[in-house]
Amino acid sequence: MNDTFYMRLALEEAWKYQLLTYPNPTVGATVLHKGRIVAVEAHQKAGTSHAEVLALLAAYETMTNESVDFDKFDALKAHDFLLSLPAGFFAEYSLYVTLEPCAHEGKTPSCASLLSRLKPKEVIFGIDDPVEGHGGGIERLRQAGIAVRRGVLEEACRVLIEPFLIAQKRTFVLFKLAQTLNGKIGGGVISGKASHRHTHRLRAVCDRLLIGGNTVREDRPRLDCRYIDAPPPDIYIYSKRTTWDKTIPLFGIEGREVNIGDSLAFLERPGFVLVEGGEGMLHALHDRIDWTLHYLSPKLSSNQISYNIDTQTQFLHHASCGEDVMLWSRWLGHRKTGR
Repeated sequence: MNDTFYMRLALEEAWKYQLLTYPNPTVGATVLHKGRIVAVEAHQKAGTSHAEVLALLAAYETMTNESVDFDKFDALKAHDFLLSLPAGFFAEYSLYVTLEPCAHEGKTPSCASLLSRLKPKEVIFGIDDPVEGHGGGIERLRQAGIAVRRGVLEEACRVLIEPFLIAQKRTFVLFKLAQTLNGKIGGGVISGKASHRHTHRLRAVCDRLLIGGNTVREDRPRLDCRYIDAPPPDIYIYSKRTTWDKTIPLFGIEGREVNIGDSLAFLERPGFVLVEGGEGMLHALHDRIDWTLHYLSPKLSSNQISYNIDTQTQFLHHASCGEDVMLWSRWLGHRKTGR
């Protein structure tokens, strides 16, 4: 086994939380003790413990057969606990992380500062911190006498945080699609419960949910986050129509803002927009989509409705999502600005 194998483990774990960490980047980590894998973890939610911290806590539990008695996602408690361990506890450990450990202090303490005090044997990461003013982690680690290697699976690690990089400059646009195995999108519920929950988790973190007027009128959706008990997303209905049937469920959800219009100028602002819609929205956003997320159902359907569009995508990652397959792809018809 080599560096790329251990980094792939970190990448695979991180993809489980792609965009769910917004506005933070998605990051994964693997911990070894004398060549033995003892932890594989990933950052899961903004404002909570980072991947390195969760991985070191998991490594501690594996090696001691003891469980920590606090919330692992409480970054302050997690850092304090790790710093309370005997000096040299992590001296024979290697840490693989997809992104350079953060040097800055934000809602959570600096991981680079933590590691410089814990002094693991080595830290190997995939990509330098790309945010201006947030670098410096590698220097802090080296000053502490920790061996550092960089650039392992660099391109794969860069793809992992591509949504984060785009969202710093203008809106990252993710178009969500649910299809049967033979490409149909009509005829009732398509994807399974796990895919519905995952969609609701994305809705809970996006800045705005964009949907076409035809879909709103025909499907009469709620577009909330009831499956995960989270606040609903704000909605932008892309339509020239000014009068609407306000009995459509999405209008009756408390705690959200609903705007209606035919301008997409807001997509030039930094952020993350989730798009749910049919063929009309796919055509309207053809030059603005960054990625697509397909939930591919194992069902076959005789329904005739599908996405009729000519374009090219690039597969990035796939995974099981309950009974469905979840497929992340880059939309190759995207605009070039902000790249």
